[in-house]
Formats: sequence, structure tokens, C-alpha cells
Amino acid sequence: MTRRAPLTFKLVTEDWELEAINRLNYRAFVEEIPQHPPNAAGRLVDRFQGENTYVICLDGHSLVGMIAGRGERPFSLDRKLADLDSHLPPGRRALEVRLLAVERGHRTGFVFAGLVRLLFQHARAVGYDLAIISATTRQSRLYRHLGFVPFGRVTGTGDALFQPMYLTLETFEARSRALLARVRTSNLLPGPITVSDEARAANAAQPVSHRGESFAETLQLTRRHLCRLTGARSVEVLVGSGSLANDVIAGQLSLEVGRGLILSNGEFGDRLVDHATRFRLPFDVVRLDWGRPFDEETLRGAIGAARGLTWLWAVHSETSTGVLNDLALLERICGKAGLKLCVDCISSIGTVPVDLSRVYLASCVSGKGLAAFPGLAMVFYSHVPVPAPARLPRYLDLGLYAAHSGVPFTHSSNLLGALKVVVEQVDWNARFDDLAGLSAWLRTRLRKMGARIVAPDCCASPAAITLALPRVLQSESIGRELDRAGYLLHYRSAYLLARNWMQICALSPVSRHDLEGLLAMLHGYLQASHREPDNHPVHADGPAVRARRDASC
Repeated sequence: MTRRAPLTFKLVTEDWELEAINRLNYRAFVEEIPQHPPNAAGRLVDRFQGENTYVICLDGHSLVGMIAGRGERPFSLDRKLADLDSHLPPGRRALEVRLLAVERGHRTGFVFAGLVRLLFQHARAVGYDLAIISATTRQSRLYRHLGFVPFGRVTGTGDALFQPMYLTLETFEARSRALLARVRTSNLLPGPITVSDEARAANAAQPVSHRGESFAETLQLTRRHLCRLTGARSVEVLVGSGSLANDVIAGQLSLEVGRGLILSNGEFGDRLVDHATRFRLPFDVVRLDWGRPFDEETLRGAIGAARGLTWLWAVHSETSTGVLNDLALLERICGKAGLKLCVDCISSIGTVPVDLSRVYLASCVSGKGLAAFPGLAMVFYSHVPVPAPARLPRYLDLGLYAAHSGVPFTHSSNLLGALKVVVEQVDWNARFDDLAGLSAWLRTRLRKMGARIVAPDCCASPAAITLALPRVLQSESIGRELDRAGYLLHYRSAYLLARNWMQICALSPVSRHDLEGLLAMLHGYLQASHREPDNHPVHADGPAVRARRDASC
């Protein structure tokens, strides 16, 4: 069936969705399966509606499928079997699954798979490990295939006969891998990201010489597009990572006279300090709590208190916390103070509009916001660098690149070709708008379910949302469960594990539809955490510094 938009699987959050459930309930369990008597209103409100957790499938704004789970006793099966517990495996926490209904035109298996998958994820997150159902005898073969075990006697009358069944969630996971795999994996990592088919084709092409005319033309076109995207005067494209790009910037700063000021309010600000330290640069540091943005008063005070400053180095998008530092503010303050501004734009270029026209040096990479393959580093600059053979290693000498038309060493035509395809073909304004809209929607949903987001809304990156989990939840174990469920989040880095943080990143193509299952699981984890005391404070900068709940802008 060809669709104009994908089906959406989600937990119920709106009143109109509940009303649609009542009407689908009527069509399924009055008109199709005569379990209840008809009524003039054409709606059937389940007696446990206030206690049910509903998973639904929407085709646009039309409800086409539903399933409900309920963990409160007595179950509906308690009323049918007085000795229900004697039929069930001992030591289990049971969820009664009810009201599975799918509109006739959508009974291809896909809707069923999506409903069951999402309810399964939610149940596992909340802590249930056994599902019980009253299965219509019309579908007993399907339920047995999924691993359900029949027990007790058949209940009901006439055309509405039901067989009680149970299923351990471990059995379901083992028996239904193909069913769960029908919903694709969502890449929510900060890198590597999911690249386009066109970029993959370019990367798979036969390599060409970096000394040839074809390569030179591709490089010049790519540089031109990158400068147009950022407003920069010039850029060099290097084979390497973002660390290489920042080492090149540190090398250029080592040629400057005077001291510098480095700003740090997260992991990547601290890494700038490390780059500068390794180059033995003279500098001061302004450090804020992780998650707190830099403000004008703090910056002016720091600059005024320092002596002999000639440059300032900061991170634009501090990916570790999700804070987007104010680049316009940095440009304005540095302009008034006569400082050369250097900026790490590794996670901002390609995710938000970036203007580098007043920036001295800036770093970027191919494998994040620019949505190409990892492996290329970029250094944007506004001056005319000259080679410094007596001061800098060859590979880190920006002037050497500029003097050799950007190709002093062997280069990768494949990585460059893929990057050129992306920067030429992407509608960047549309990408920025889409990311901003998705981020605002996702942050609202997360806050409604009680998630704690590290970055304040007023200075949040649209591409990275950092969550501070309650101490009763372990980010590593939850991250592994989300991996198995098809949601690849960022949680493995040491600085995240130390703070019990995890990140949802939207650098790869992702839609609200893709995120509904993730939200259901996170909601379940947070609900489960409320049942246990959380007596341990969440720390942002290690054991000694407590994070602020919502840093002011």
C-alpha cells in the first residue's frame, strides 16, 4: 500500500485519541466480535480506561489500531478465573494486555507488529516481565506462534470465545525477533551519522589522484560551498578528525603574541584547554558549571580582569550538555575588545545557521552536522596564513595548506566527493527549520514525562539533547536496552557515564514517528524510577560540583 506519510505508533496523550479509541472499541467488540450489546452512541468506553496504558497507530489523524496494557489488580481475568495466580509462573510481575483492534484495511501485519513492539518496549521499561491475555480463539494460532502458553478454560459465549494465555517477555523477545525488526533502527548518535544514498555512491567511486585536475576542481567547488554556507573567507579541508582541526587552530595561536582566554562549560571546552596546554600556549580559563551558558556580564568581567589578551577560544555547540553558546555575543565582545575569536563549530555547522565572517579561526568535520562520512576536518580562517616550518609540524601547518592550494599531502577523493555531494544538494535552510521544529517538539514531550534536560530551552542545540537520569536508573544499562530495541543513543563516552547522562542526537535523518517508541520506553523508565527513592544528587562536574536544574540565560 502506497502512503503519503508513515504510520505513527505512540502512547495516547490527547483527549481526541481517547475518543477515537472508544469508537474503534465499539466497532471491534460490539459490531465485529459481539462481546458487548450495541448502543445508539456507537462508542464503547472500557471499564478500566483510567488505568489502561494505550498504544495506538495513527494514519494521519485517523486511528487504525490500538492495544492496551494494565497492571492493576484485579485483572479482568481475575473475574473469570478465581485461581488465576495458580496458572501463572511464580515470581513474575504481570501486565494484562487487552483490546487489540486493527481496522480491516490495515490488517497486513505491519500495524500489529508496531503496536506489539511499542507495548513490549514500554512494559519492559516499566518493569513487567509477564503478559497475560484473553485471546480470541480466532487468532489462537498467531498467539501460539509468538510464544503464548494457553491455560485455564475457554471463556465467553457464542462468537465471542476467549482462551486465557500468558507469555514471558524473555520468550517474546526470543520468538519474535523478525516481528520486532519490522520497525527500522533509529540512529540517534552524534556520529557516525546515516548518510544519503548519493553520498554513499560518491564514496564508493573509483579513487582519483589528489594531484589531478578532477580532484582540484572538486576541492575548489567544495570549499566554495562551505564558505557560502558559513560566510567564511577561506577554508582548508584536511584528512583527519575534529581533534586535528583544533590542533591546527592551536598551532596558529602559537604564532600569536600575547595571552589567550579559553571558555569552558562542558567536555569540549575542556578539550580546548587540553589542546592549548599541549601547545604550551599562554592562556587563562573561564569555567562555568556544565549546562550553564556564557552571559555577557561574565565574559566582560573575565576579559577586563585579564592582561595582554589577544585571542579567545570557545565552543559554539557544546555537545556534551546540549548548550548552544551565543556566537553573536562572542563576536560582539571580541570585536569591542580587539580579540581574535576562534570557535569550535564541529557540532554546529550544518545544524544551525553559522556566520563566520567575523571569526578568525573555526573548526568543523564532515561526519556530524554536514551529514557526510567521517574522516575530513575543516579549518575556516579570515587571515592569510603563511607557512611556519620552524614553528609547526608539517601536518598542522595551516599556511602550508594555503600555499599548496589545499593539497600539500595525500588526500581522499572518495571522502571529498561525498562531502561535495552533501554540501551541494542539501537545502540547509529547510534542514535548520526541520531540526528546530523536531527539537522543540521532543523537548516538550520529554519535559511532560518528567525527564530532566541539562540545557535550558533558551540556549539549546537542536541537534543534541542531554538527559540527566535519576540515580536509581543506570544510563549504561538503559542505553544497552535501547540499543537492543533499535534506538541508538549516545551514552558510552566516559564523561556521560560519569554523570549518568545520555543523549538523543538528531544529526541523522529522524522523524517524530521514529521517536515515539523511544519516548514510550523513556516514559516507562521514568515511571519505574518513581517507585524507588532517589537520595543521591545528580552531579554535573563530578562528585564535588552539583548541577543546576535549569541554568538561567
